[in-house]
Amino acid sequence: QVQTVESGGGLVQAGGSLRLSCAATGKILSINEMGWYRQAPGKQRELVATVTRGGVTNYADSVKGRFTISRDNAKNTIFLQMNSLKPEDTAVYYCETDALILDGSTWYGWGQGTQVTVSP
Repeated sequence: QVQTVESGGGLVQAGGSLRLSCAATGKILSINEMGWYRQAPGKQRELVATVTRGGVTNYADSVKGRFTISRDNAKNTIFLQMNSLKPEDTAVYYCETDALILDGSTWYGWGQGTQVTVSP
């Protein structure tokens, strides 16, 4: 069993910054990948950024140059530094985790999400 908890969302003005964090807890043997997805009203959930255990990152084109994903493998935690925020970044941001757990099985799941609202 793995649980991920997101934090750091809030309301900011366009051009501002936020830093999201997500900690994966439970009987985790190792993390294969963690990442951030977001979903705005009327839209499908979309990739924002992912990072593997080895540090390989992947970003959506819409956030390249503005967002940075990072990780602390020792704490099974990832972060998303969001700069130059735009109103179109407004969404619920979800943390996803792909992990190996104590019994050797693979666990894949999502957190509850944190709301990011960017005002014009």
